[in-house]
Amino acid sequence: MKIMIVEDEKTIRDMIGETIEKWGLELVKVDDFDQVLQIFLQENPHLVLMDINLPSFDGFYWCQKIREFSKVPILFISSRNTPMDMVMAMNMGGDDFINKPFHLDVLMAKINALLRRTYAYTEDLELTVIEHDGVVLNLKNYEVTYENQKVVLSKNETIILHLLMKNRGSVVSRSKIMRSLWADERFVDENTLTVNIARIRKKIAELGKEQFITTKKGSGYMIE
Repeated sequence: MKIMIVEDEKTIRDMIGETIEKWGLELVKVDDFDQVLQIFLQENPHLVLMDINLPSFDGFYWCQKIREFSKVPILFISSRNTPMDMVMAMNMGGDDFINKPFHLDVLMAKINALLRRTYAYTEDLELTVIEHDGVVLNLKNYEVTYENQKVVLSKNETIILHLLMKNRGSVVSRSKIMRSLWADERFVDENTLTVNIARIRKKIAELGKEQFITTKKGSGYMIE
C-alpha cells in the first residue's frame, strides 16, 4: 500500500519515510506544497499523513480539497495540539490526529489501524478519480474537470477516456478499446468508436484543453 507524506520539515519527513519503508509500504513524499492535490490524484495513495502548518495553504485546506474526490484516510500530524485544532482536523475530514513529538511505533500503530479499518472489507482500492496534465476524470459521476470547468461524459466515453488516461504515454489500440466496451469488437461498427473519440475530444476542447488525445494512424490512440 502507498502512503503519502505532506510534511515540510525535511528531517521529520525523512524519519517517517524510513520507518514506513521498513514496514514494507510504498512511500510518496511531497516536496511541492502548491501541488498537493495534483500529486495526490497522480499517485493514488491509500493513506495521507498531513501536517497542519504548511507553506501557502495549511493542511486543513488540502484535506478539504482531497475530500472533494476521495474518502482515503487522512492522519493529521502536528505540533498544534489545542482542542480546537483537533476538532478542526476532524471537521475538515481527517480520520485521526497525532501530536509532535511522537514515537514512531505509535504513529505506525495508527497508520496500520486506519489501513485495516478502511481496506479490510474491500478489494477495490482504486480511487474514483484519475488526473493527467490538469484534466481530472471522475469515474463516479462521469465528469471531466479542467481549470474549474466541467463537462459530463456518457458511460462509454468515460470508459474510453479512463483507459487512455491509465495508459498515458502508450498507444492503446482500437481493438483493445472496443473490447473494453463491448467484449468482442467483431460485433461493433468501427465508426462507433470513432464517433465516441470525436465526442470526447470535443467535450475536453470545450474546457480549453486542446489536442488531449492523439491519433496514431494504423495503431490507435494515445494521451502523451
